[in-house]
Amino acid sequence: MVELKSTAEIEGIRTAGRFVAEVLASVRQRAAVGVTLRELDAHAHAMITAAGARSVYLGYHPSFGAIPYPGVLCTSVNDAALHGLPSDHVLADGDLLSIDFAAEVGGWVADSAVSFQVGTPDPRSARLIEVTERALRAGIAAARPGGRMGDISAAIGAVGRGAGLGVNADFGGHGVGRTMHEEPHVPNLGTAGRGIKLRTGLVIAIEPWFMDGGDDYVVDDDGWTIRSADGSRAAHAEHTVAITARGPVVLTAPARPVATGTGGGATAD
Repeated sequence: MVELKSTAEIEGIRTAGRFVAEVLASVRQRAAVGVTLRELDAHAHAMITAAGARSVYLGYHPSFGAIPYPGVLCTSVNDAALHGLPSDHVLADGDLLSIDFAAEVGGWVADSAVSFQVGTPDPRSARLIEVTERALRAGIAAARPGGRMGDISAAIGAVGRGAGLGVNADFGGHGVGRTMHEEPHVPNLGTAGRGIKLRTGLVIAIEPWFMDGGDDYVVDDDGWTIRSADGSRAAHAEHTVAITARGPVVLTAPARPVATGTGGGATAD
């Protein structure tokens, strides 16, 4: 069932969203050549504890996971696109790191992800990240009351396909609120004008992930880590977004305007 949130409930998710944004910014600052993924996870875990928040990843065990999730961050490196487990992997110069993080604050959950390079950037990875972020902005711009879910999906897919990147709709965005995964599903491919109607009060995580190669992926034996099938690099970007009468509002960003790049305004205030 799709649940619409009240203004007060959206404010609760915004509080969680600002904490999520703070943790991602801090983890990104600490990510450097020679640092391990487990060290980044420990840093985020300490911030959760200090804030009196709760990880919604740690111990999470859906049917596809071979083990309960062992960390508070998803840390995916290079060809890993999603759900990379924190490990003793040492970050190397030029690694492309995607960090996905969700937390509960005051009973409300927010979810966000960011991709960036560690150390020396390379143009091809920089383009992959830029296109993924542009697709996120396009998806957010399409999240308007009266529209359809397919408008969001089509906007994301058009950016990825237009750049010649691998796009897969098996994993995508989702509703978010009291729990991390609520209805509806937000695919990264779709047809404009199709799907459920977008209504004021809907809160969704919009999360394009693209591969710098084909559309196919494989899953590691851990049941979690999703990698590009051809070994190409992948990038992931995500925000929690509320659909309001005045348009989409980003709840996992600092309180400043967020450019959509499509002529439509999305705000974070």
